[in-house]
Amino acid sequence: MLDLFYQGGPLFMTILTILLLGVIVCFWKFPEWIKEIGLLALSFGILGQIIGLYSAFQGIEEMGQVSQEMMAGGLKVSSITTIYGLLIYIVSLALRLINKPKLNP
Repeated sequence: MLDLFYQGGPLFMTILTILLLGVIVCFWKFPEWIKEIGLLALSFGILGQIIGLYSAFQGIEEMGQVSQEMMAGGLKVSSITTIYGLLIYIVSLALRLINKPKLNP
């Protein structure tokens, strides 16, 4: 699991982990903010993937030809932040559904 954290890029994965903790804290303290923080996590995940793809394509451009295996590996690694952000968003939606009866008396 820690390997995926480093492969996804420590900066974006740290930000996403902080947002996950924010979703959990908001479950008890600020339930009206749960969905927004989940959306922010999803957005950061997608941004991390776009920046990762940009860096990969820049490297490919400098190297010239690359193998299909290397290209597939780069695409796989760039998807880690998006998957993590999407999972955080799903958790935020699930927590929001749990809190729904509390929000609307």
